[in-house]
Amino acid sequence: MLKRKIYFTLLLSTVALFALAQSNTFQSEKDFYSLKTIAIPEEIKLEVGGLAVLPDGRIAVSTRRGEIWIIQNAYGTGTPHFTKFASGLHEILGLAYKNGAFYCTQRGELTKIEDTDHDGKGDSFTPISQFHLSGNYHEYAYGPVFDKQGDMYVTLNVSWVGFGDGLGKWHGWLMKIKEDGASEPIATGLRSPAGFTINSKGDVFYGENQGDWVGSGRVTHLEKGDFAGNAGGLRWTQEPESPLRLTKEQLKVVDNGQPMHIAAKTIKELKLPAVWLPHGLMGISTSDIIEDITEGAFGPFGGQYFVADQGHSKIMRMSLEKINGKYQGACYPFYEGFASGLLRLRWGLDNSLFAGMTSRGWSSTGKADYALQRLVWNGDIPFEMKEVKAMTDGFEIEFTLPADIAKIKNASNYNVNSFTYKYHNEYGSPVILNRERKIIGIIPSADGRKVKLVLDSVIEGHVHEIKISNIESQEKQSLLHNAAYYTMNIIPEGNKTVLTEEQKVKMQSMNHAAHQAPTPSAASKPTAPTKKRQNKMPADWSQPDKVIKLGTVPGLKYNVSNLDVKAGSKVRLIFNNNDDMTHNVVIVAPGAADEVGKLALDLGLKGPDMNYVPVSTKVLFHTGLLQPNGSESIYFIAPTKPGEYTFLCTYPGHAAVMRGVLKVTE
Repeated sequence: MLKRKIYFTLLLSTVALFALAQSNTFQSEKDFYSLKTIAIPEEIKLEVGGLAVLPDGRIAVSTRRGEIWIIQNAYGTGTPHFTKFASGLHEILGLAYKNGAFYCTQRGELTKIEDTDHDGKGDSFTPISQFHLSGNYHEYAYGPVFDKQGDMYVTLNVSWVGFGDGLGKWHGWLMKIKEDGASEPIATGLRSPAGFTINSKGDVFYGENQGDWVGSGRVTHLEKGDFAGNAGGLRWTQEPESPLRLTKEQLKVVDNGQPMHIAAKTIKELKLPAVWLPHGLMGISTSDIIEDITEGAFGPFGGQYFVADQGHSKIMRMSLEKINGKYQGACYPFYEGFASGLLRLRWGLDNSLFAGMTSRGWSSTGKADYALQRLVWNGDIPFEMKEVKAMTDGFEIEFTLPADIAKIKNASNYNVNSFTYKYHNEYGSPVILNRERKIIGIIPSADGRKVKLVLDSVIEGHVHEIKISNIESQEKQSLLHNAAYYTMNIIPEGNKTVLTEEQKVKMQSMNHAAHQAPTPSAASKPTAPTKKRQNKMPADWSQPDKVIKLGTVPGLKYNVSNLDVKAGSKVRLIFNNNDDMTHNVVIVAPGAADEVGKLALDLGLKGPDMNYVPVSTKVLFHTGLLQPNGSESIYFIAPTKPGEYTFLCTYPGHAAVMRGVLKVTE
């Protein structure tokens, strides 16, 4: 009898737990995609620069250390086995396999490597094309990517002026190279084109990183004669082979911080991005791009694109459409939490997605120095904004699953903002012209698969942020990601929507105001007491007790990791930003670095105006955001309580790794 009571009690508990699980609609990325790690032998430093999948399913990996490894059993069916195919090469940041040979892009050369005696090791190394180098550390080279005709494409980084103003010929360009070595410059204006692809239609897309002339990460469709925005490569436009004649001198007329789409009305060669990837909101360091050609074997996003981010160790999703023959579209969050800095993506033969990673010198939120992982779809469909498309007067949102119609008709569940970036020679850009758009009508489809948001206006050349809250599928499944960012280069032609009384939005609820983005004027207000950023020596000081100098070095690092001050002492901190990125210094209470870093990231569109310094009692002192080669002094009284206080950079993507310790002693 006792056993029967115990069994019945356990049965009721199981049913209750099952019911609780069924009623919990919140889901995470890991409920739909699994991340599998390929174990790397300790003695192999697999700093992945390139990936290639061989016809038999083996995975080839090139490394920044100049090696090529071939991996058997990379799909989890057995213990992975690593064989070194080649070594002694120079920083291989791209790898391809065609007709039994490897093609790799070293820093100074596109090389064909063959195994002529079939012993599993490369023995024939043929230079296809050699690249001019000035010696600048920033002159990376990527590729090759093959087109359908068998020609190869490579992209070449520009130099960084802060570390030797050199520039090898054709750096900053997309180059087309034939098997016989004949090369053809296609397009310029590239700054740091670490990832690019040729889609199933033969179109070239490349990903760009924030920097000089580049307000935020972005993806651009490149055609012959295009200028993508960075001025470095214009040095070579007077060469006979150049498909355009634009000069850097001609850019001076638009180098004033106006939006890029305005500059493009004057500089006709200037190609607008198909999709902006808002810095900090979507990623910080765009890398590889791959088209979903799996025909539904990797989820409900066939024909779209996945874009890797090195600094944030994650993958974003991108959908494209053509308006008047030009690409534009939207980006969405997809999957984060990779082990290291994500650089390369390739489809496995089982339609899983291989991801190669490295972080040495290019710090990332993933803590490992390098990694090789595989992302696998479990077959369940997440409830997502599948695609956002532009309308003459708004947007149409398609969901992956039918949505609860009552919820998608509720205007308080949406927030739409438009913004853009400055186009100038400075590093990056704050968000500018940030403005909330008013929703005047909502039209759901009968099946709940789509909803049209009719707005008071859409703005040409601006990014439109669409955020959704409190919407579920008809099966009570939560929305996995709530944000999309649509780049509206061209407003589609057509008649404006005629709304019925039922479709009109009478007034937006008070809940709507609670999650809307601030206006620029609100974002510009002081966000912390002035004593936290005191740029002048206080009048009652005769001099500081201690002067500290702090600088930066490449790779998201301060040049000093430990500082010492006496408790209660008067301190002058001089911060010199010697790096090629934007940085600040924020001193926080002991143990508060992770919290403050997250708060800074959560500032979203208002972050730049707040120097990415959140309002928090745990922020003690801080500088502003400094451009490369910028300098600032702050004055403060050191904490009276001895201990270890973290100083960190709170610019998006930097906080996890760019840190040091301010030790306060008695």
